[in-house]
Amino acid sequence: MLKDFASRIREYKKESILTPLLMIGEVFMEVLIPALMAQVIDVGVSQGDIGYTVKMSIILVLCAFFSMFFGVMGAKTASVASSGFARNLRHDLYYKIEDFSFSNIDRFSTSSLITRLTTDVQNVQMAFQMVIRMFVRSPIMFIFAIIMVARNGGSLTFVYIVAIPVLAIGIFLMMSKAHPRFERAFKSYDGLNRVVGENLNGIRTVKAYVREDEETEKFDKAASEIYDNFVSAQKIMALSQPMMSSVMYLCILAVCFIGAHLINIGHMTTGQLMSIFTYNAQILMSLIMIGMFMVMVTIARASAERIMEVLETKPDMDINENGLKEVKDGSIEFEHVNFAYKKGSDVLEDINLKIDSGMMVGILGPTGSGKSTLISLIARLYDVESGSVRVGGVDVRKYNLKALRDEVSVVLQKNQLFTGSVKDNLRWGNKDATDEEIIKACKIAAADSFISTMKEGYDSHVEQGGTNFSGGQRQRLCIARALLKHPKILIMDDSTSAVDTATDSQIRAALRNDVKDLTKIIIAQRISSVQEADIIIMMNDGHIEDVGTHDELLARNKNYQGLYNTQVKAKEA
Repeated sequence: MLKDFASRIREYKKESILTPLLMIGEVFMEVLIPALMAQVIDVGVSQGDIGYTVKMSIILVLCAFFSMFFGVMGAKTASVASSGFARNLRHDLYYKIEDFSFSNIDRFSTSSLITRLTTDVQNVQMAFQMVIRMFVRSPIMFIFAIIMVARNGGSLTFVYIVAIPVLAIGIFLMMSKAHPRFERAFKSYDGLNRVVGENLNGIRTVKAYVREDEETEKFDKAASEIYDNFVSAQKIMALSQPMMSSVMYLCILAVCFIGAHLINIGHMTTGQLMSIFTYNAQILMSLIMIGMFMVMVTIARASAERIMEVLETKPDMDINENGLKEVKDGSIEFEHVNFAYKKGSDVLEDINLKIDSGMMVGILGPTGSGKSTLISLIARLYDVESGSVRVGGVDVRKYNLKALRDEVSVVLQKNQLFTGSVKDNLRWGNKDATDEEIIKACKIAAADSFISTMKEGYDSHVEQGGTNFSGGQRQRLCIARALLKHPKILIMDDSTSAVDTATDSQIRAALRNDVKDLTKIIIAQRISSVQEADIIIMMNDGHIEDVGTHDELLARNKNYQGLYNTQVKAKEA
């Protein structure tokens, strides 16, 4: 894991290497100052040598200046390195997620991925900054200070030989107890993000049903879960400070007692004892910093494992970089296709179907019959469990994924618009589309009629999620966006459900007459939306129940007859 994270530093290697070097310079200056102070006391002050005292004072000021310089520059380079590392890590995470298939995203959940991109990366960033600063500075400070203590009063080093194992054992026990609690806390963040995301995305529904109190209760429950986990973990980690302080004060008492004895017998000078007091503070402060670093590492370890879980996940779907880049036509063929979201529970079973290029195809069936799943396999949003799906006579897995999806436009049930202008949203289908192409696509999708009446026309602002447009308007904009790709196959998954029947009829007529070479697949709940199709596919419980024209199905298929009687006959009556 550490090796993988180190590879994410990339262009910030210089700052990452320079920071520890600057920390070594700062530590060297700080350790040198007490030794020089001892010389001032033992030589300059004790012997009344003013010239020596002035000279050493100037050297002390220079050491203090260089210590400050190294410290400031180290803080700056550490900040640049850690921020750059976090940027690279977010970049790699985001690009990895972009390569995920639908099933990969379903596994993690959107809220969990957001937490990993934000909170978890921030925790790892803070730990990285401490690694290149404190984790370098503190051990080196500790080693240098121990050496100076041994040099000035060798027998005093036994104080630290006893103290260090006590601290090490205490810190290890606290980390092992706190780590599982931090893991649970960060998983709780996923739940909080999910609650907040659902509430904000559906705020109109929440207010319409007067569910504010219930949503507030859900939020409080998720927030309390985070609070409880963090409090539980922090209670354990809070023991580190009193433990370190106790060890520090015991060491001071031991140094005072032993040092006074050594001065009395002439084995140590007053200046040396004064310097040892400073070194004692440096040693114990180093240990405290190492303890704080261990606390941060305990928190960051849980986040790092969650980040690595995403980075190490292999996309279920091979994008096939070297695959075919050209789709010959819009013909589609299913051959003995089986598919399941979870093993053992097939959603589609033994699907056999052939659609010629340029046909208009309707798909009908009850909710859960597998209609949306069927069309998801054409654009390779999911891969088949067995059998094959062919587009243009070639198995979809043999195409380069981008090339395939450029030729298969899917207008899903959930219409998604993005913040920006109408024109910006439409150009998601084709970033190089001209104004004339945009207008033509919108006319086919019956969107030009309402866009042209808006004050700013195609430059009108679209709010997040397209909330300033009606459901039918969003659907028509999404159809136009799909048409701008100039695909060979257009799939409309119940994408005119919010459109009135007259507009629905207008869209179907335009699709039939203005884009004749385009294979059009329409999933609908209304017979009127598909009855003019070249063939209509009746689905039921993951199977293709029947295939035929409107007249053929009306003559022989009882389920189709039932729909027709319910929708058309009842309406006429």
